[in-house]
Amino acid sequence: MILPIYVYGSEVLRNKAEIVDPSSEENLKEFIDNMVETMHHADGCGLAAPQVGVSKRILVVDGNELADTWPELKGFHREMINPELTEESKETSSYEEGCLSIPGVTAEVIRPKRIKVRYLNPDLTEVEEEFDDFAARMIQHEMDHLNGMMFVDHASPIRKKMIAGKLANIVKGKVHAAYRTKTDRK
Repeated sequence: MILPIYVYGSEVLRNKAEIVDPSSEENLKEFIDNMVETMHHADGCGLAAPQVGVSKRILVVDGNELADTWPELKGFHREMINPELTEESKETSSYEEGCLSIPGVTAEVIRPKRIKVRYLNPDLTEVEEEFDDFAARMIQHEMDHLNGMMFVDHASPIRKKMIAGKLANIVKGKVHAAYRTKTDRK
């Protein structure tokens, strides 16, 4: 099932997501499948549960569509429950990021080039993996959502001023996307 994607200004995007207790989640696998379907429908490469209005520590990433540019992403697909960053490199990289929750806005973001993450997969097996380059960036971007942050929070002060009008319009409901969007504002 394709879920609506909550946009900038929605409170759910600014709250720290709750840890998932797998024993109390009846439809966890179905929800993750819905997140993957929603991400693909919106032509995204990552999606966090708060972006579909659920304040839980779940994220999905899929780099297959980006493999022409980053060949190392061929076959890269992860579904993470309760991901926890356990290590990050001092070495960083910079890239112009966008987000399904902030359509039409991009900003240069500096992130650690390599990370190590511990998480549960959908089979509830604990996994610890190292990621680098664009895979690491995708996961860090989605993990930000789980902590109530968005990529624009990392933008330079001048870029923040440049995109302020676009962000204000999204908050006012003036948003154009090729997928269904939603806000939790009253």
